[in-house]
Amino acid sequence: MSLSIVKSVRPGGVVQIAPRGEIDVDTAYEVREAIAEVLAKGRPARIELNMRLVTFIDSVGISAMVAGFQTCEVSGVKLVVTEPSRFVHRQLWVTGLLGLFGAPEPWFADDTPEVLPGA
Repeated sequence: MSLSIVKSVRPGGVVQIAPRGEIDVDTAYEVREAIAEVLAKGRPARIELNMRLVTFIDSVGISAMVAGFQTCEVSGVKLVVTEPSRFVHRQLWVTGLLGLFGAPEPWFADDTPEVLPGA
């Protein structure tokens, strides 16, 4: 499976990077490059790595995230993970890195609020 990455600017000077697919030995460089590209264009208030649509991440992918975190730290920019898929959340928890990325709660596809009839 391939990886696609969408970048968007959110209110308050926040840049969101949203990978979709698998982050592994073949695609991890794309995450590092996306972070580096955002930093090359300026210093956002924060970078949010939205991991909701990441279906798999291996140790090389985790390493790319840590490298991106360190690059942001040196630049004075905060990098956080938002909406990690259950798989990504589990990998960050197992590696002890969940807190490094802001300790986000896992994103569940069935977390959408239920609308009751007549409400």
